[in-house]
Amino acid sequence: MSLLTFHPVQVKICGLTTLEDALHAAASGANYLGFILYPPSPRAISPTSLKPIIQQIRATLSTPPRLVGVFVNETATIVAQRLDELGLDLAQLHGDEVPWMVGSPNSPLFGRCYKALRPTSLAEAEAEAEWYLPPDWLEDRPALLMDAYHPTLQGGTGVTADWAIMAQVAQTVPGLLLAGGLTPDNVVEAVRQVRPYGVDTASGVEARPGVKDRERVERFIAAAKNP
Repeated sequence: MSLLTFHPVQVKICGLTTLEDALHAAASGANYLGFILYPPSPRAISPTSLKPIIQQIRATLSTPPRLVGVFVNETATIVAQRLDELGLDLAQLHGDEVPWMVGSPNSPLFGRCYKALRPTSLAEAEAEAEWYLPPDWLEDRPALLMDAYHPTLQGGTGVTADWAIMAQVAQTVPGLLLAGGLTPDNVVEAVRQVRPYGVDTASGVEARPGVKDRERVERFIAAAKNP
């Protein structure tokens, strides 16, 4: 049985690029809003464009969702600076970052980040989870994100993750955020099979890369929270 079976499913809407989409996702019940600070991504947003969006979110909402910056292969120092400069709550490390960045009290990201993994097998998933699971994990944030493996792309591929592998990991890893090809049409089955802490979608609720389909966002969040 998952350690988090009785916890309400948390929802992260990622790849946001506009204030309007971010506020709509929040109003629809999203617990986390994700912004991709990785220029090669088709859903990337620049720090210059993101800062006023975050300021407006915080000015508009009395209790905003947690705001997450997605980073790929940046140093811990740079990521920490970005969190402070932009007013982000958490960093999602989606590249080849080392476990020290997550787990060492000497890391400037300690307690402020979680690692995204793209395992190719159960053995790899279990080993990487052991390396990257933060020792200070609290139930108010993800501990790990597990995404579908892709040989060349870091995420946002629309490829569905192996739910059987993820379900095995979720039994022993608290705070598992499930990503990889999740849509309004399959998220109920994903939640039932994996029993994750939360679910994460970007391409699954888009009209086009970086622009959300409002109806799909609403359906996704409602389905995930009422499986």
